Amino acid sequence: MPKNKIFYELFEQVAETVEEMGFVLKKLVAEPDYNKRLPLTKQIEDLEHRNDDHTHKIFTELGRNFITPFDREDIHYLATSLDDICDYIFSASKKLNFYQVNPNDSGIQKMADLIALGCTEIKKAVQGLRDMKDLRKMTEALVKVNSIENQADDVFDLSIEMLFQQENDFKEVIKKREIYQVLEIATDKCEDAANVIESIIIKYA
Repeated sequence: MPKNKIFYELFEQVAETVEEMGFVLKKLVAEPDYNKRLPLTKQIEDLEHRNDDHTHKIFTELGRNFITPFDREDIHYLATSLDDICDYIFSASKKLNFYQVNPNDSGIQKMADLIALGCTEIKKAVQGLRDMKDLRKMTEALVKVNSIENQADDVFDLSIEMLFQQENDFKEVIKKREIYQVLEIATDKCEDAANVIESIIIKYA
């Protein structure tokens, strides 16, 4: 396997940003004051732009380098799936801000917790790509991501059920339902990234 370090470095930078965005989202939904949430929303936006830069560099290097550490297709899929996680975290933060929804909601907070956990496990798996020495640690991280996605599905279903039972304001129903959906998709995107990493392990480990 060719040791082209630039891709590992860029993917590790992306994974760091993914994890940081997960942490900031968790802080955002724990903050009841709308005005105090604004700088956290801005922080997520800045991180999302940083990630776009890293992703662009990966695609630039892909066009520039004939030899890559693993399949060009897998590099493209992994970069895209990690970028998708960031996009949906950013989207969730924007919707919370735009709709001025009070995030003091068990569904929103549990989903944010699961996203943060998923982002951390994705980072562990990405960091293992450089040398593929600790396959057990990588595989455990990927299994956890799959479990987190299943938990998020359950939280989503329960949250929607409770929303329709307890919320009489149809505007609030629409707002919260949209936020639940974006948060749940973020966990799907973590699973997509995990699946790409798993396919890389199968091919090269």
